[in-house]
Amino acid sequence: MLLASLSLVLAALLEWAALPAALLIGPMIAAVAAGVSGATVRPAPSLFVAAQGIIGCMIVSAIEPALFRTLLSGWPVILAAVLSTLAASSILGAMVARWGSLPGTTAVWGSAPGAASAMVVMADAFGADARLVAFMQYLRMIVVSISAALLARIWVDTGDLEREAIVWFPRLAVPDFPMTLAIAAIGAFGGRMSGIPGATLLGPLVLGIPLHLGLGLDLQLPEWLLAASYALIGWTIGLRFTRPVLLHAARALPQIAAAILVLIGFCAAIGAVLASSFDVDPLTAFLATSPGGMDTVAIIAAASGSVDLSFVMTLQMTRFLIVLLVGPPLARTIARRMSRGSP
Repeated sequence: MLLASLSLVLAALLEWAALPAALLIGPMIAAVAAGVSGATVRPAPSLFVAAQGIIGCMIVSAIEPALFRTLLSGWPVILAAVLSTLAASSILGAMVARWGSLPGTTAVWGSAPGAASAMVVMADAFGADARLVAFMQYLRMIVVSISAALLARIWVDTGDLEREAIVWFPRLAVPDFPMTLAIAAIGAFGGRMSGIPGATLLGPLVLGIPLHLGLGLDLQLPEWLLAASYALIGWTIGLRFTRPVLLHAARALPQIAAAILVLIGFCAAIGAVLASSFDVDPLTAFLATSPGGMDTVAIIAAASGSVDLSFVMTLQMTRFLIVLLVGPPLARTIARRMSRGSP
């Protein structure tokens, strides 16, 4: 109850300040405060999976057919942007490891952009410190979330616009709303059963995109359902930051923070190239290249109003899939070379 109350207060304050994704950032900050203070409450894993299914449906509803023609014509630029981000993150991870701040190859796994849960599991399997890898991955997600929300607040001029009142409990449409719940549940929980990293978010996309684009299905996502999903994702991320983990990572915190900021800056520079190549606004390009979690970036992009969510999520999904395919072997290669070079 304390966590929910604090989340509600912070979300209301951030919403009053017109910060995009206040319903995600507020609960996330509240969860970090609770976790560091020693709270042991945790959302049930099944609720987190369900929340990711709803975010997957939100992404599906934003996908437009015209986007694929644009991406097919500009795929070399997109591929170069994704591979450049992966290379930059690997170099930064190797540099942090060389500074001696983190044990073994932990920094290499922790610096991989996106696919956070997959990197934590794989890092543990290959002998890295899973706690520090998780700390690096989720700290970057929080920094990216807050910085992207602040940038969206600054970039989008809402001074002369009257904000529309939020309809929290609209009339539920049939069959749109039941089909939305079915796609979210079957896609997310089916994805979890598959054992494929990130499939809880990708599953609803695999199911929903053909129904949305091919059969014209309209997905209904009422605000109360989105708000609950945002809070569950924010809590799950924030509660990972416990006092023992922070104490364990304290010595390497300056280097980790510096690497995160450099990677965000590098991705922003790539975003500037994409903005000119695809004729999209800078905020859309920045969110498309942000090295945060795909679900949190989707929430911020959707809340920003003027952002092309379809473009953002297509690039995020492209990078996510490439990181899953290329990230682990690349991290293992760097790890082996570093092991040979160590005394």
